[in-house]
Amino acid sequence: MSRGSSSSFFSLLLLVVTLAVTASATPVVQVRDNLVRLPVAKRFNLTGSGKLLARDQARVRNLRARANAKLSGVPLTSDAVVSVPADNQVVDYVVNVGVGTPPTTYSLLVDTGSSNTWVGAGRPFVQTSSTRQTRDRVAVTYGSGDVSGTEFTDTVTLGPGLTITGQSIGVATRSDGFDGVDGILGIGPVDLTVGTLSPDTRSTIPTVTDNLFSQGIITSDEVAISFEPTQDVENLNGELTFGGTDSSKFVGAINFAPITRTSPASEFFGIDQSITYGTSTNILSRTAGIVDTGTTLTLIATDALQRYQRATGAVLDNATGLLRLTNAQFQNLKSLFFDINGVNFEFTANAQIFPRALNTAIGGNANSIYLIVGDLGTPSGEGLDFINGMTFLERFYAVFDTANSRVGIANTPFTTATTN
Repeated sequence: MSRGSSSSFFSLLLLVVTLAVTASATPVVQVRDNLVRLPVAKRFNLTGSGKLLARDQARVRNLRARANAKLSGVPLTSDAVVSVPADNQVVDYVVNVGVGTPPTTYSLLVDTGSSNTWVGAGRPFVQTSSTRQTRDRVAVTYGSGDVSGTEFTDTVTLGPGLTITGQSIGVATRSDGFDGVDGILGIGPVDLTVGTLSPDTRSTIPTVTDNLFSQGIITSDEVAISFEPTQDVENLNGELTFGGTDSSKFVGAINFAPITRTSPASEFFGIDQSITYGTSTNILSRTAGIVDTGTTLTLIATDALQRYQRATGAVLDNATGLLRLTNAQFQNLKSLFFDINGVNFEFTANAQIFPRALNTAIGGNANSIYLIVGDLGTPSGEGLDFINGMTFLERFYAVFDTANSRVGIANTPFTTATTN
């Protein structure tokens, strides 16, 4: 059963709604060719102490636990999945969203691996004339944090004239691991909301994307994401687009792959792919995994990482938890090729390394070369054998097409950039 859907009272003049991810003030809206564009920012959250890999692996454990809980019908509790202390994300992507009438602006993490939208981790929730409390409590567990509170419905504003009515909003009475942000904008598959409400444990909560579509603000139930590599700690470097695709952000055709049928990856924006190093060295045979904005690194199964480490000659760096190359090894580093639905996407040598200008931001040495391909923490064959995280998405355009149960990938002007 779906909750929170509303009737349409907007015209289809805006074919695409593009939402800004920003770390500070309300962004400037640009309208051109029926596209509404707001800038996207990548931000390093230096208030935490966790390593990139540890944070991402904690998220993987949570994703698996949430999917298994949904499939088994057993409620998920926070102590079932949190295996590292609650701490802040090292790298995050934050969007400014207005809630209420008049709106209060909240900075929310963008997450395709969860589907609840909530506020209150930082800035307190402000009730207005459009705020309505429901009978439900809400609770969501993440990789290294969790939130619990009360469900409200309210008006959500994404930009001038871009308003959703009756959107479910969780308001935190307790949250761990979200210092520096106000909450999360969950834009994953709607079924991920099952079990997050109480007493309506079997209800789903339409996401912001779902309600944009059902209320006639966008013409397609999909969201597209464009990022680009950066050497700055904080940088407006991309675009989040609801309802369509922005042809200025990619080159060539978008290759769509159906959502995988393999569980638990099928519970998310999961696809099937294989990975080859160079022209012939198999790293990961065709298997299921997910494309996820909430994961920073590009993670592969433990046995696949071992093959990758042998192929590259990299060693483990204890300070960062990442693999490290010498300058000579980097000069010989070959591209990885991701075969997604029969199309090869080249992940260049430069794409495989962490931005060297930002090494110290993750506790590394300024002169070292670190790889962004990391250990998923489990062997292949378990139904979720890779995560194409933000380091992957900085090189490729991605379309999360809920209506057609598929994920699209395309090359961008930054696919072969040497920024790092």
